[in-house]
Amino acid sequence: MDFFTDFLTRFIAQLQSPTLGFLIGGIVVAAVNSKLTIPDAIYQFIVFMLLMKVGLTGGQAIRNSNLVEMLLPAFFAVFIGILIVFIARYTLAKLPKIRVVDALATAGLFGAVSGSTMAAALTLLEEQSISYEPWAAALYPFMDIPALVTAIVLANIYTTNQKRNRQLRNENYFSKQPVAVGAYTDEPGSLGGGYSGEPENNEDDRVNVWAIIKESLQGSALTALILGLALGLLTQPESVYKSFYDPLFRGFLSVLMLIMGMEAWTRLAELRKVAQWYALYALVAPILHGLIAFGFGLIAHYTTGFSLGGVVVLAVIASSSSDISGPPTLRAGIPSANPSAYIGASTAVGTPVAIALCIPLFIGLAQVLGG
Repeated sequence: MDFFTDFLTRFIAQLQSPTLGFLIGGIVVAAVNSKLTIPDAIYQFIVFMLLMKVGLTGGQAIRNSNLVEMLLPAFFAVFIGILIVFIARYTLAKLPKIRVVDALATAGLFGAVSGSTMAAALTLLEEQSISYEPWAAALYPFMDIPALVTAIVLANIYTTNQKRNRQLRNENYFSKQPVAVGAYTDEPGSLGGGYSGEPENNEDDRVNVWAIIKESLQGSALTALILGLALGLLTQPESVYKSFYDPLFRGFLSVLMLIMGMEAWTRLAELRKVAQWYALYALVAPILHGLIAFGFGLIAHYTTGFSLGGVVVLAVIASSSSDISGPPTLRAGIPSANPSAYIGASTAVGTPVAIALCIPLFIGLAQVLGG
């Protein structure tokens, strides 16, 4: 009983943090139809500043750390990013009125990482004096890229199989010749086995995995993070870090939370256009994904000494959904998917749940486990 009382007390305290307050404030401002607007250029600059600071912190830490310590958490990050996509493929994609490509795009977005959500978690960890490996921010691309690549590859495989099945049906219809048993299957949602013959390697049907990875790496969020990591690792940025990036971090984060709250409310209109299953998925998925990552993080904690703060970071990036690099990558990689489904689910429900619920939840769990 003391465990749950202590956890509940800590959880409620997290909800009163100024970071979450700005998020709720943004939702309220948008809900009352305020004319307040913040230009997109300012939003992009704030995200750049936050991720540069996170990258610089991680780069300086990696320079002075043992890279072997990163291996298991990095492996878990890759595995979790891929696992999240497969979970949605066999849950969300099976629900009524859900198109498989829309489900996979949604899974890719929820498997990818939100730099702003991660930045919020790092700030709250520092406010609570919970130590974590500064290189934990470098787990971002290890989860982000595999999730996006997996979602796009599975979507391409699915659409290719559907196209081949249609072609076979048309050929059979016009030729009026029977098709051998097992030549193809026409099961809704069939992914891997629909075609029993040796497929033709049509160049249009090939999935260019490198192009997907390149697109992800060129996204603004990952570019800023990787740039910061490289500068922190290869240069001596301590003076500009202490005098410029570090003091401005919390102020920029509060403005970002305000913007995200306003964006979440406006995206509710988009979410209403698609099946209500997306709202349910976006409500449950961040918690489920975070708990899975928290469990893997604990394995690393007890086997390699990975800090509980690092476990929180791993759980938070798993519970987050990409708000910067993910949408353009998925628009290009899965053009047939409906952006209202995956972007609406992410920004209207997923992001507020990740920030307002998952971050304090996992911090509270870490505090209780740490005594």
